[in-house]
Amino acid sequence: MSLKFKTAFFIAALSIVGWRSGRAGYQMFVSRSSPKSYYAGNPDSCILKTAPGFEFCEDAAFWDVHGNASLSRSVLVSCDPGRKGWNTVMGPLLHPDPHGSLWLVKVHTAEPQRLELNNYPANHDFHPLGMAVSPSYGNGDSNLFVVNHARARTVIEQFTLSPSGVATHVRTLSSPFFVSPNSIALTSPDSFYVTNDHLMTRRLPSPFGHVLPMVETLFGLPLGWVSHITLDPDTTSSTPIKRHEFSALFIPFANGVSISPSGSQVAVASSSLGEVFLFSRDQTTNLLSRTKTVPLPFLPDNLDFDETGTVIVAGHPHFLSLIKVKSDPTPAAVAPSWIASVNPEDSTVETLFRSDGTFFSSSSTGLRDFEGVLWGTGLYATEGLLICGASK
Repeated sequence: MSLKFKTAFFIAALSIVGWRSGRAGYQMFVSRSSPKSYYAGNPDSCILKTAPGFEFCEDAAFWDVHGNASLSRSVLVSCDPGRKGWNTVMGPLLHPDPHGSLWLVKVHTAEPQRLELNNYPANHDFHPLGMAVSPSYGNGDSNLFVVNHARARTVIEQFTLSPSGVATHVRTLSSPFFVSPNSIALTSPDSFYVTNDHLMTRRLPSPFGHVLPMVETLFGLPLGWVSHITLDPDTTSSTPIKRHEFSALFIPFANGVSISPSGSQVAVASSSLGEVFLFSRDQTTNLLSRTKTVPLPFLPDNLDFDETGTVIVAGHPHFLSLIKVKSDPTPAAVAPSWIASVNPEDSTVETLFRSDGTFFSSSSTGLRDFEGVLWGTGLYATEGLLICGASK
């Protein structure tokens, strides 16, 4: 192969990547003006709920307790104050010792309560990222699954969560297919979709772990995927994972995942491309078929279907600011936030919340409840939990 041909091939490949990822590249590298705080309902109705240690919260999920009026709905939040020292997605991998935590915020009181983790193994790291929890019925326990970016490998922790707010560790789920688990969406109390955001991860030996994941991210290489996991309900089983299936392949930086209220659709965030992938779901086989791609004005992180079937997406409008924040040890460093809704029917994107980071930094999850209240978490936010539109 001649040098001229190799050069032409390389230029053509770069052109294709640039055409495919150009809009996302703009969002990565070009800083745009943002308001201090904008909320589509009423900017003055946004408040921040804080507590000691309630910071650097990546994911949130509604937890519904049926048959107990005083606990009808809460927001479960995963936080890791040590994220600037240990982050297996963005780096660095320096200080894995400080443990992260799970928090419960009751919708009607909005006061953060740190969950007690009963029976959690000694000397077992806990760096929570994505999570999902099943509803509770008749005062029974829920199943809670949490991605744990532990020092040796990334695993998924299974807990039971009692209506009284106690999480009891049940087992640790590990698989060679858990290369880079990120987000979880339940298909039953004992089965779920899980995204793997990268094939080449920060855990690779140096210098590969520093270079290859960034190449995969910046070039939008389609190396992420969605798996479906079916568990043995017998928690004493020596083989807890009964079945692993690849549900959707070739997704650049497959991040958040969510299932529609009808169960017929699945949304996946592609962070590298700045897009939401919409899939039709075969509810018998759990295979996914892509039906639509919706471009966003930011790089999506997590997403969640609300009760109306609208997708609420949170993410990062300026990647370089996020990189700067994760590398800055001071709490003064901030990155802009953007939360939007996506209509799966007509692909309409509507901004719900924006901030230049000085009010609320680095939004990573947005939830909207049946009353229209918006809840938000921030990957490197010291402000705890964002709540907009709640009656005071």
